[in-house]
Amino acid sequence: MNRRDLLKAFAALAPMTVAGRVWAAPATDARLLVVFLRGAYDAANVVVPVSSSFYYESRPTLAIAKPDVGNPNAAVALDADWGLHPALRDSLAPLWAKREIAFVPFAGTSDDVTRSHFETQDTIELGQATGGTRDYRSGFMSRLAAELTRVRPIAFTDQLPLIFRGKAEIPNIALNTIGKPGVDDRQAQLIKEMYARTKLASAVSEGFRVRDEVVKSISDEMTAANRGAVSPRGFELSARRIGRLMREQFNLGFVDVGGWDTHVNQGAATGYLADRLGELGRGLSGFCEEIGPGAWRDTVVVVISEFGRTFRENGDRGTDHGHGSVYWVLGGGLNGGRIVGDQVKVEQARLFQNRDYPVLTDYRALFAGLIQRMYGLDAAAVGRVFAGTKPVDLGLV
Repeated sequence: MNRRDLLKAFAALAPMTVAGRVWAAPATDARLLVVFLRGAYDAANVVVPVSSSFYYESRPTLAIAKPDVGNPNAAVALDADWGLHPALRDSLAPLWAKREIAFVPFAGTSDDVTRSHFETQDTIELGQATGGTRDYRSGFMSRLAAELTRVRPIAFTDQLPLIFRGKAEIPNIALNTIGKPGVDDRQAQLIKEMYARTKLASAVSEGFRVRDEVVKSISDEMTAANRGAVSPRGFELSARRIGRLMREQFNLGFVDVGGWDTHVNQGAATGYLADRLGELGRGLSGFCEEIGPGAWRDTVVVVISEFGRTFRENGDRGTDHGHGSVYWVLGGGLNGGRIVGDQVKVEQARLFQNRDYPVLTDYRALFAGLIQRMYGLDAAAVGRVFAGTKPVDLGLV
């Protein structure tokens, strides 16, 4: 049998049966990266409902000004109803112009209304219904990997996240070195031994003790909602590295980015949230550039968060835990430049429990529709990833 006949024979074997399951190769060598913003980012100040007078009434100090080409602090116009935070003007707005990004407002977990960082993060990563018993050994990206051929998954996290827990071994690589002491325990012990017989021995030991307490205190507070996720600045610095790895070695990735729990002094066009958005946007733009035009055409990036935040600002010029959010979908082959999914007018009567965005597009339905289109999965395969979920096709891929 010559080479041509051999290739024809292999083609005739698809779909292949492996361990009793019919496997179909993905239609393309698609890449999927999920970016999880831990801490619940304020979606209403990122994709801004600029046509809503209720938005401006609800946020006397936090609102982003309506689009104005002469005002650098004004929102960037997306369409007649929505604008983009000005911190993303140079990073994500160009992708919008090229139709390589879309936004899905009123998205999130339709059946999880706990407003708990930990419970809702678990809900999303598991991709299972909240009622009844849940299997914490089965994250939805692990189940997706099990349905694909030629899959090369990786988690860009310090520890294997819940979303990738499953039967298969998934590699992970840490990006987060922020908040760790500049001198490790071994070095600290050597320094203390150097000063052990001097008058400074007590002061040196006390200094290291205080340092350890401070680092632990700061780390505990910062990583509570973040679960050790890399900071937006850390993501910005690491995004090109992620792009290279996903261009050359991996095609199914997950990264979490912390720092979005903005109860106090959130800021509007400038300030804390704006700085974090700038870092995140530059990171995503860098990832896009580094992965390269060819691979970018076959790549989809989905940016999610556990929930949104209260629509009205609080007394501390921040926002509290909410419900509905806005998801982002990016990719070189995307049918973007659109606000997609079910929508309602942004007004008080439409708020969930008179405080939050409602959830009109469930995260499982959104992901189910995406993976069905990206990989050509049949209904049975999609059902094994998201049991009991009807996929929603937003026409993005």
